[in-house]
Amino acid sequence: MDNAYFRGKGDDNKVPEGWKNLPLPQREAETRPATYDTDEQLRAAVETALVLGQPLLLTGEPGTGKTQLAYRLAWELDFGDVLRFQTKSTSVATELFYTYDTIGRFHAVHAGKYDEVDDRAFITFNALGKAILLANEKAGVEKVWPENIPHDGPRRSVVLVDEIDKAPRDFPNDILNEIENLVFNVPEIGGNPEFRAEKRMSPVVVITSNSEKNLPEAFLRRCIYHDIQFPEFDRLLRIVENRMADIPDPTGRDLRLSDTVLRQGVDLFFHLRQADPPMRKAPSTAELIAFLQAIRIKAGDKNPFETDRRMVKDTLGTLFKYRQDGDIAGKVFKNWRPPK
Repeated sequence: MDNAYFRGKGDDNKVPEGWKNLPLPQREAETRPATYDTDEQLRAAVETALVLGQPLLLTGEPGTGKTQLAYRLAWELDFGDVLRFQTKSTSVATELFYTYDTIGRFHAVHAGKYDEVDDRAFITFNALGKAILLANEKAGVEKVWPENIPHDGPRRSVVLVDEIDKAPRDFPNDILNEIENLVFNVPEIGGNPEFRAEKRMSPVVVITSNSEKNLPEAFLRRCIYHDIQFPEFDRLLRIVENRMADIPDPTGRDLRLSDTVLRQGVDLFFHLRQADPPMRKAPSTAELIAFLQAIRIKAGDKNPFETDRRMVKDTLGTLFKYRQDGDIAGKVFKNWRPPK
């Protein structure tokens, strides 16, 4: 299947309507929560957080499944869509509830539309605000709930606060106060309405951190903490088998990677992660799956680790992100031999 999708030969030849032959993206299948696999320690941490009603704080290197754990939790407990708050360096705790487009409203007023301005049009409810509103009967929140978004409450939700270590120093402590109180008001709307969630309808909160900076001790004391370790060989092999089986081949062919190809691909992956000198960014599980998916599409039912090392080498780019890591990967692969 050499040059099956792109030639780049510097001539006038092109494939008529070649876009029709391109594989479809499979991102949704790659991250389907039904295939998320936890170890016993992570399962115990989740159960403890659920029993105590405390936020679950997850650390671990990128690609260990911190974010995806929230989606598995929401799926397994039938909590509906995950309500995600992506933390930024400028985040403040009140943004967990909503943001108000002050500039947009200013322009609307000065455009001569003052009498037509509906303040609700400039409000965007965010993760915790949505969770509190969804915990209430629709009739109680109709004055602020956007008409174009279905309200399927009252129900509990999973709130994901992603990459909290990107936020300012005071943010972690401030959001715990907000999470514990589960009440907010909207002063921008006439009457300054207040909304709250009963404790029995409180959201399950998952917080992730890449440990780029230390978090306040007061914050840590009020969370259930778990550091997700990168899986050992056999468990990673099982994770990859589950994920790959769940991803339909985008070419429409009925292809399956053999146990040998899967095992050899994971073996090469671990050799790259254990390289000396180490890679600047060691490849993660998501990158391993992308690597094996590319191998499946390009190699079909063959085993390129044993029959087409050039093709494997050309696919290694899915496993590194920096030029110097590419040099390391090339040296590792040159000396690597697939286990039988």
